[in-house]
Amino acid sequence: MTTAQKSSTATGARQKWLSAPRVVLSLLCLLYLILFVNRVAISTAAPLMKRDLGLTNTQLGFAFSAFAIPYALFQLVGGWIGDRLGPRVTLVLCCAVVGVSTVLTGTSGGFISLFGLRLALGFGEGAAFPTATRAMSSWTSFDSWGFAQGITHSFARIGNALTPPLMAAILAFVTWRASFAILGAVSLLWLFAWAWYFRNDPGEHPAITPGDLATLTPHASASRSSVPWWRLARRILPVTVVDFCYGWTLWLFLSWIPGFFFEYYHLNLQASALFSAGVLFAGVIGDTVGGVISDGLLRRTGSLMTARRSVIVAGFLGAFVFLLPVVLVHNLTVAALCLSLAFFFAELIVAPIWSVPMDIAPRYAGTASGMMNFGFGVAGLVSPSSFGYLVDRTGSWVAPFVGSITLLLVGAVLASRLQPDQRFLEEGK
Repeated sequence: MTTAQKSSTATGARQKWLSAPRVVLSLLCLLYLILFVNRVAISTAAPLMKRDLGLTNTQLGFAFSAFAIPYALFQLVGGWIGDRLGPRVTLVLCCAVVGVSTVLTGTSGGFISLFGLRLALGFGEGAAFPTATRAMSSWTSFDSWGFAQGITHSFARIGNALTPPLMAAILAFVTWRASFAILGAVSLLWLFAWAWYFRNDPGEHPAITPGDLATLTPHASASRSSVPWWRLARRILPVTVVDFCYGWTLWLFLSWIPGFFFEYYHLNLQASALFSAGVLFAGVIGDTVGGVISDGLLRRTGSLMTARRSVIVAGFLGAFVFLLPVVLVHNLTVAALCLSLAFFFAELIVAPIWSVPMDIAPRYAGTASGMMNFGFGVAGLVSPSSFGYLVDRTGSWVAPFVGSITLLLVGAVLASRLQPDQRFLEEGK
């Protein structure tokens, strides 16, 4: 190969990796990381906030759950907003609210103000994931939807895993109040990059190529009057219920795992942060693996039932099996290992379940995925607060895991009945 040919090959490889769809996907990955850092930072700072603000575990649980109240509601409204206004404007607004509310969390004076600021954070994040799914449906090829959902949620779990040690490191130098100011200020930088680079229609992007466009599926924007709300909601409802079963366990991991190691195994803040990071990092692997397996099965079999449903069921059953020893055995090593494996299997669910609304209703991907993730939001209303209440009520840190174990089994049964291959059709078509 000549020098010119080598240079041409290298240039082509760089152009492929820096193609507009890949840059958009990278920006979405960064967004997911930022959103989850802001969402779960409170769990690491919670022991310090609990002491300084005079909070109980029950109050902390309600503060954790406050986020999920607007978050759940905005899954429905936010998905439609993302479909109507487009991902460019919607995600800028979302990230602005997230950044400001995170900064102000550092000014909390007690339970009421903390509760209110967690509500504000939920408003900011509520529309983000359905809207991001809308962007993916336009900027990612059909046979890569599982990978796109998997890799973006992997970055969310990287945010989960990095946040405990990151917060522990920050808290070694500044107060917990200053730590929230730092995180919020950094978060605001993302929206400028998104507003500058992204276009709602890939065909309008100056860096898009005909080869890129050939792999994408165009979707017309959905106006308010054109969205068949009730018919679409009934079609997505089974996925919503399955997502609730998954969400219950995820909220438990995001909200209480650092406190579990800190109080149940009597570790210091830094050690509990490291153990928590190890558990949450397993989710990073699970998200990506779930997406790769799902897309691989789709290419190999051509069956959405096999590609989506089988991976979701396997994830539920694996998480069910590995949470059992956490309840039955009091051993730090066993708990850390089994929690990591349980979280890995639970995260296998993410990519295929987020792909299902895209499979069923690609034109209404934002609205449909918001309807699905409403189940996750409702779980967030109940799971963290129930865990904190049960710890205070029973004095046990393992008894609340029984609820998650039960719902994982229920989720596996319900997931086995999902029908992602049945496309949603508008009336008259």
